[in-house]
Amino acid sequence: MLGWGASAAPAIDPEVLAVITRHLRFDAGDVPQLDRGAVVKHGLDTKASGEVAVAGAVRVNAPKAAFVAAVRDIAQFKKSRDVLEIGVFSSPPVLSDLAPLTVTRDDFDVRECRVNDCPVRLPADVIRRAQQEIDTKSQNVQEQTAAFFKQVLLTHVTAYQTGGPGLITSYDDGSRPIRPAEEFAGILRNAPSLGALMPGLPDHLLRMSDNPLPGAEDLFYWSKENFGSAPPFITVTHVVVACPSASTCVVASRDVYSSRYLDASLALTIATDAGSPEAMYLVYANRSRANALKGMFSGLRKAIVERRARSTLEDSLKAVKARLEKRG
Repeated sequence: MLGWGASAAPAIDPEVLAVITRHLRFDAGDVPQLDRGAVVKHGLDTKASGEVAVAGAVRVNAPKAAFVAAVRDIAQFKKSRDVLEIGVFSSPPVLSDLAPLTVTRDDFDVRECRVNDCPVRLPADVIRRAQQEIDTKSQNVQEQTAAFFKQVLLTHVTAYQTGGPGLITSYDDGSRPIRPAEEFAGILRNAPSLGALMPGLPDHLLRMSDNPLPGAEDLFYWSKENFGSAPPFITVTHVVVACPSASTCVVASRDVYSSRYLDASLALTIATDAGSPEAMYLVYANRSRANALKGMFSGLRKAIVERRARSTLEDSLKAVKARLEKRG
């Protein structure tokens, strides 16, 4: 922390400063760059194949309360050309929350789905049920498929929140089963910054039904998003908002389900006063795991994905900065 210099240190919460220097690889030259309006970004160390991690920050001339309010209105906040559809789950979640979600043949075609060979990520028992319960020869096969898929999502989200039955514990769409909970636990072990500012937050994200977090807000949303030139994917995300001090708020989110691509993901955003409550430093870090980044040529693919992630991170931080400052 001494390396930041006397002029930089008082402008940022010392606890935040300690976390981002120790765990997120920020250094002495970064705060002055932020104060000049630059976006600072870099990759983070990873300990598992298939994992990509990036961090970045920007100074925003708006109060952190504006950021927290924007997150609470997540469906509006997440809107972009890559987010095709989005909706928020009620508390408790109900099937009508998923009514606006369209499930086309590109999203899930039951006629092309078998255990260990399916274009959408589902557990083996659900894939078998789909084959039994959906009449693949009927004219409304896609309508049946959409209804089936939405019910699976609802059951999964409800089980995630309550600890009840129906939780998706395995993706059996390919030759090798993927255990999303194990992948997420691995990500948490590589992300000590999460609990450094908000003790109890890692356990809450790992199993919220057994680990309530006093003072925190939980929200869940679904989205259908573009993934470059590949087919879109449908995802469910758990967002936690907490303010451990008067000067700092933390927003953490994890991937609860992803129909394609992601095995697990964790995002952390720190909004902390930048010298006064009227401006903030917005620090963002993301760790994601994807089976596609493992195996032959994994190093090359991972390097390409990391470069793209850093580029996307800068664009996203600039967009959030512009949106919040415009509101202010």
